[in-house]
Amino acid sequence: ANLKYNNEGVPVLMYHSIDYEENNELRIPKEVFKKQMEFLINEGYTTLTLDELFDFLDNNKPIPNKSIVITFDDGYMDNYINAYPILKELNIKATIFVITDLIDNNKNYLTSSQIKEMNNNGIDIQSHTSKHEDLPTLSYKEQLETLVKSKKLLENVLSKEIKYIAYPFGNWNNDTLKAVKDGGYSMAVSTTGTWSFKENGIYSLDRVYISSKFDLNEFKRRISTPNYK
Repeated sequence: ANLKYNNEGVPVLMYHSIDYEENNELRIPKEVFKKQMEFLINEGYTTLTLDELFDFLDNNKPIPNKSIVITFDDGYMDNYINAYPILKELNIKATIFVITDLIDNNKNYLTSSQIKEMNNNGIDIQSHTSKHEDLPTLSYKEQLETLVKSKKLLENVLSKEIKYIAYPFGNWNNDTLKAVKDGGYSMAVSTTGTWSFKENGIYSLDRVYISSKFDLNEFKRRISTPNYK
């Protein structure tokens, strides 16, 4: 019985940039990231796609006990240069939530050819809105617009349905919950908290924040303790 059902939670890790910058806790040096990913493989973790996470939470499709989800926010160029080769080498599934207005428009962010290549090779590309708006500060109509615009752009580039979104800054309100549903998304994640549990609500799932200040022991603690706070 090495399986878990959706009365239990799953750690969904939240990364941003994989690069080195002193005193920036959102940028994780690639050597550190590689050690973390190797740890997961050596410990027998299964990395899930968001489709698998959705199936687990919504349809109670059982998953291996040691399941984990790897996500990145914003869509930094370094995800392609530094993280992607490591993920590919270790055969790890991951998701990148991209800010769509920055694609092909900012040298620090991903290009459409890069997101296509990754999306075809085990790295799921999903939405992080079009301009990284703080959603609760917008009207319902404006929220729906950015959610639909980013979804359509990615669907055109990747020729697939976009079903998942990460909220910028992790912020959402009741209008957001209505807009993601009306915009055609199946599941949404916020930022820090705990592991993802069904009772969070499918449009307001928590994730596990990973900082460059953490040593491997803190990483281990967060992926083995649901309420690590």
